[in-house]
Amino acid sequence: MSEIPRGRYETHDGDAHLLRFVVDLPHQAVRVWAAVATPEGLPQWLCAADPLEPRLGGAVTLRWLNGDTVVSGRVTAWDPELVAEYTVDPPHGRIRFHLEPAERGGSTVLRFTNEMRGTQEEKLDVLAGWHDHFERLAAALDGRPTDWREWTAERWQHLRDLYQRDEAPWPKWEP
Repeated sequence: MSEIPRGRYETHDGDAHLLRFVVDLPHQAVRVWAAVATPEGLPQWLCAADPLEPRLGGAVTLRWLNGDTVVSGRVTAWDPELVAEYTVDPPHGRIRFHLEPAERGGSTVLRFTNEMRGTQEEKLDVLAGWHDHFERLAAALDGRPTDWREWTAERWQHLRDLYQRDEAPWPKWEP
């Protein structure tokens, strides 16, 4: 199915969701950092970032390249090569990339969280979206950046269906 582990979530107060992904990437932290925290790296797998002021309190605008979503906000945590956090307009809220060395040398663990507000359906949409984007991140780090002109919703829909199925009492997620 996917080398990207399934995202997890917690829901509080009905519409506040904390989404989590832990992704082991076989690349040095400096390469992963460039992909998640620079205007040059982000479009290869996620979105355009203009502006992206690389400092605490800096302005950030993210424009998804597979649709018309544009969100603006601030850099709310910045520790070069370790933590990049952007707090932006809904639907995305707080987006945090935390990098740490993996147990095996030369690899990086990406601990990702997204605090967002929305319906249960919107939560499933966003889980599937991040899962799809992390598959694209892995491919971009392997030298295969996304060509957004060829993007379709087919893969996202498949992932969305799996996350929705996981919400049901039966059957559960099967990779």
